[in-house]
Amino acid sequence: MSKPSRSRSAALRVALAALFVAASCVVAMDFAEARAGRSMNMGSRGSRTWSTPAPTPTAPSAQPMQRSAAPQTQPGSAATAAAGARPGGFFNRGGFMGGLMGGLLGAGLFGLLMGSGFFSGLGSLSGILGLLLQVGLIFIVVRLVMGWLRNRNQPSFAGGAGSQPSQRSALDGAAGPSAPLGGGSATAGVAAGGRAGFGSAPRGRPLTLQASDFDAFEQRLGDVQGAYGRDDRAALAQVTTPEMLAYLGEDLDDLARDGLQNTLTDVKLLQGDLSEAWSEDGRDYATVAMRYELKDATIERATGRLVQGDPDRATQVIEFWTFARESGGAWKLSAIQQGRV
Repeated sequence: MSKPSRSRSAALRVALAALFVAASCVVAMDFAEARAGRSMNMGSRGSRTWSTPAPTPTAPSAQPMQRSAAPQTQPGSAATAAAGARPGGFFNRGGFMGGLMGGLLGAGLFGLLMGSGFFSGLGSLSGILGLLLQVGLIFIVVRLVMGWLRNRNQPSFAGGAGSQPSQRSALDGAAGPSAPLGGGSATAGVAAGGRAGFGSAPRGRPLTLQASDFDAFEQRLGDVQGAYGRDDRAALAQVTTPEMLAYLGEDLDDLARDGLQNTLTDVKLLQGDLSEAWSEDGRDYATVAMRYELKDATIERATGRLVQGDPDRATQVIEFWTFARESGGAWKLSAIQQGRV
């Protein structure tokens, strides 16, 4: 075999190995942290959906929302129009750079298909620089595919507790005392640290909670995780908003399609603090930071073989859970966001 042929074969092997590793990462992402929510940030917090929850002793901050039926801007706003006009994607740019990168990718793929190397259509570029560019382009393509997979299936809902239109807002005032939840910290007086949205004050009026409300939040934690672990959609519908039920149902469908079940047992709240509580549009909201533990394992439905996790070892989780209720109704899970420590 000639030296150029060996070089092309080596480059092709590197490219295939990179694609294999990326595909393995995508599969691992789908089932890592497979509890309810799968370590995602989803749901709605009314008009505060796209603002950061106030910090608490349990969790100083929360990750931003990823999946929500609540729009980030009002329809027809200047920001929405600008977002719609902005070209998307690395290879969808206009002008010289867009044409250059599109040409590089097209020529490289054509060269691979013809068996003559990724850059055969561009001349005699070879050696270590050519290999690095090949791997770099493959990495970009894999990242684009992974990003598309993460953001797939984001439904829009016409009704339900989590689906009212909301406006991104600032949280630049005090949140009030941070009340302990369950066996949590007794530290009080935590100020809100939310980042500003459009410079407006947060909508809604402050809501005072009772001890029974905190008991309900702790109970809902166990209810949701238990129903998710049993794949009990009817039980989930009783303790979650329609939007959250749809998201959790999609995750359960993915597990069932692969012949798997996520068993969740021994859920125990270790520490919890109130982040925010407010009322708006006839609905009450409360966001609480919770540190809890549970036994999380994924098994094959047909054989009971352990696929991931450990059914005998408890793991700890820190998350912000938002609950919503209609006037006089029961609290239901409206959103989950991962905590940052």
